[in-house]
Amino acid sequence: MQDAAIKLTQYSHGAGCGCKISPSVLSTILASTLPTFNDSNIIVGNQSRDDAAVYQLNNTTGIISTTDFFMPIVDDPFTFGRIAATNAISDIYAMGGQPIMAIAILGWPINQLSAEIAQQVIDGGRQACHDANIMLAGGHSIDSPEPIFGLAVTGQVALDKLKKNNTAQAGDKLYLTKPLGIGVLTTAQKQQKLEHADNHIAINAMCQLNNIGPLIAKIDGVTAMTDVTGFGLAGHLLEMCQGSNLNADINIASLPLLPRIEEYIKMNCIPGGTHRNYESYQANLPSLTHEQKAILCDPQTSGGLLVSVNSSAEQALLHLSESQRQPLYYIGQLHAKPSSHTINLR
Repeated sequence: MQDAAIKLTQYSHGAGCGCKISPSVLSTILASTLPTFNDSNIIVGNQSRDDAAVYQLNNTTGIISTTDFFMPIVDDPFTFGRIAATNAISDIYAMGGQPIMAIAILGWPINQLSAEIAQQVIDGGRQACHDANIMLAGGHSIDSPEPIFGLAVTGQVALDKLKKNNTAQAGDKLYLTKPLGIGVLTTAQKQQKLEHADNHIAINAMCQLNNIGPLIAKIDGVTAMTDVTGFGLAGHLLEMCQGSNLNADINIASLPLLPRIEEYIKMNCIPGGTHRNYESYQANLPSLTHEQKAILCDPQTSGGLLVSVNSSAEQALLHLSESQRQPLYYIGQLHAKPSSHTINLR
């Protein structure tokens, strides 16, 4: 097969963050009866399922460590590499940190896809790293049945600006920095239903760095932050609520959507990850329509930031949004009062 005819998505059974193992299965995998080694310098580990681990280097600085990789979500090799790298770097931004270095992770079916195509994927990763002002400083590769690419990223953060996903407060407002629907559009592409005029929509969103994260973190009234990826808005908001012992009211009609998402949902362009997500946390959700489930549980690849901010700092956040020309979308509010569901719709 000629390289020009290659469509990378044909070589993978999943796509992007939709490849994630479901939250319920992941809980089984992470369970262990072995004794745990505790390091007091690890101030964020896997207990809260946060975006990355954080090691306290000294009294003022933490080192952030994360990794993320997946199978092709687009056909073009360079774009796939750029999206995968952008997605991995996002974990650093989501904790209020600055990335400082990245290491590549590559799995490649050598007998099916040429080394030249893999080189284009790596170049896409280099482009994302260049955009983030860091080096792609090395990596590791294996011969694998399906193409896989991603990064291990190291960052640093001022400890007084570190943002976690489990420190939100009652009364906080919730904002998103990117519209939802990436999983729907990429599934439409995989099903060959995506209109040519819509080819750029998901790609542009996925290639956008979340580098506003460290600036948001400097606002004292921002209490918690995470990025919205494979578990969808519902899953990542649920992690924030459960970790903070809160409930959320979501304005379903106000959720920002990428163009034409409703039309593609009607065409049944629903990722398998959407169904796995819903099955994992439906007990914490109210009754949902087909469209609501497709939106709330849609796995996002390189999605936006979910920000929890108290009312006193809301104007500072909106001013930052305006000055940086970064859209912000108000989606709801957090509450301390108990209810039958962790996430409610308004």
